[in-house]
Amino acid sequence: MTCAACSARIEKVLGRMPGVERATVNLALETAEIVAPGVDGAAIVETIERAGYGAKVRDTAVAARRAALEAAAAERAAEEKRTLTLFAFSALLTLPFLVAMVPMAWGTHAHWLAPWMQLALATPVQFIAGARFYVGAFKALRGRSANMDVLVALGTTAAWAFSVWAMWEHGEHAGPHLYFEGSATVLTLILLGKMLEARAKRSASAAVAKLMQLRPDVATRLDAGGGQEVISVDLLRRGDRILVKPGERVAADGTIESGASELDESLVTGESMPVTKEIGAKVTAGTINGSGARTVAVTAVGEDTTIARIAHLVEQAQIAKAPVQKLVDRVAAVFVPVIVAIAIATFAAWWLGGHDFEAALIPAVAVLVIACPCALGLATPTALVAGTGAAAKAGILIRDIEALERAHAVDCVVLDKTGTLTEGKPAVTDLFTLGASGDEMLRLSASLQTASEHPLGRAFVTAAETRGIAL
Repeated sequence: MTCAACSARIEKVLGRMPGVERATVNLALETAEIVAPGVDGAAIVETIERAGYGAKVRDTAVAARRAALEAAAAERAAEEKRTLTLFAFSALLTLPFLVAMVPMAWGTHAHWLAPWMQLALATPVQFIAGARFYVGAFKALRGRSANMDVLVALGTTAAWAFSVWAMWEHGEHAGPHLYFEGSATVLTLILLGKMLEARAKRSASAAVAKLMQLRPDVATRLDAGGGQEVISVDLLRRGDRILVKPGERVAADGTIESGASELDESLVTGESMPVTKEIGAKVTAGTINGSGARTVAVTAVGEDTTIARIAHLVEQAQIAKAPVQKLVDRVAAVFVPVIVAIAIATFAAWWLGGHDFEAALIPAVAVLVIACPCALGLATPTALVAGTGAAAKAGILIRDIEALERAHAVDCVVLDKTGTLTEGKPAVTDLFTLGASGDEMLRLSASLQTASEHPLGRAFVTAAETRGIAL
C-alpha cells in the first residue's frame, strides 16, 4: 500500500465480500483486521490480490505472532534500505539540475545543462528510481482504482515525455522548454518521503514486538520426581510445574506452589516497587522474579497469558481508526480521481484560453505532482500508532483509540497508586542524626543491607559505596 486510497480500496473490496462483517486496514502498520465468521482466509487473500495488493493470513498463536512480527520487522528494515538506495541514486543524478538552477536564487538566468545531458540524467531517475511507481500504478488500475502512484506516474511521465518532444522540436535551443529537472526532482523528493515513511512504519510497529519479547523463550519444567528439564515455552501446558530462578522472567501465568520472594510487576500494574509474593499468589508471564527461586503451577499459556492479551490490546488500539482518520479515508477514496479531473480541467482552461500546448500542459502536470496524498493518508495513522506504541513502552495501555484522540482535552489525571510515577530506584539524599556521625550511621545501616535485594536496602549500600565508606 502506498497511500490512504489503497487502504480505502481494500476496505471497500473486502466490505463487498459475502460474510465479511467488518474490515479495518491500517496503512502505517500494513495490517488488516477482518471479522468474517465462516469465511475462508484463502478466499480473503485471493480477493485482496485481485484488487492488486498482496496479503498473508497471520497465525494468532503466540510463537507464530512473534515470528511474524520479527519477519515483518526484517522486511520493513530491508524496504527502508532499498528506498534509501534508490533515493541516494536519484539524488545523485538530480543534484546537477539543482546546481544549474542556483543562479536563479540571485535573480540571474539559470545555466541550462545541454539537452542530451538532461535526458541522460533524468531518464534513469524516471524509469529506474521511479519504477516502483509504475508498478504501483499498474496494479491499482488493474484493480479498477487510482492511488498516489497513478498521480506520480502520470505527472512525472508527462513532464519527461514533453521534454523529450521539446528536444526533438527545438534541438540545441530546447533548454528553456525542458522540464527534465521537474520530473527528476519530484521523484527524488517523493522517494525521500518514502524513506521517512518506511522508517516511521518500522519504529511504529516495534512496540508490540517488544511486548512479545518480554516472554522468555525457554522454561525449566519440573517432573513428578523433581527433575528439571529446559524446554521451549511453546511446549508448556496448563498444570505443568516450572522453576523460576532468581532474576528470571516468569514463563507463563500461574500460581506459586513453593518459595517466596519479590516480583517486579511493573509491566502489569505500573508499580515500580517489587511486590512480595507468597505461596498461593498468582504470577504473570513476563514479570521478573526477585532473589529467591520459586515453583509455579502453570494456569495459562500462549495467547491466554496476560502478556499476550496486553500485546493484543495494543494491536487492537493501533489498528482501530479514530474519527478523524475515518474522515481522511473517505476523502482519500475520491481524492485521486478528483485531482485527475482538476488537472484535465486545468489543461482545458489554459488551452481554450488561447495558450499553446506547452503553456497548458505545465500547470496541469503541476496539479498532478503536487497533489500526491501521501501525507494525507499516512499522517493520522502513523501518529496514532506511534502514540500507542510510545505509551505501551511506558507501561500505558490504550484500548480505545478515540479516547487517545480526545486526550488533549484532559485537564486532570488521577492516579490510584503510589510509585506509578517513580523510577523504582530510591536513593539516600540527606542524613539526619542525633549526635552520631552521619557516615558511621550510614556504614552501620548499609552493612545490615549488604545482602538485601530490596530497593530501599540497595539505596543504603549504593550511598555508602558512593561516599567511599567501607562496609
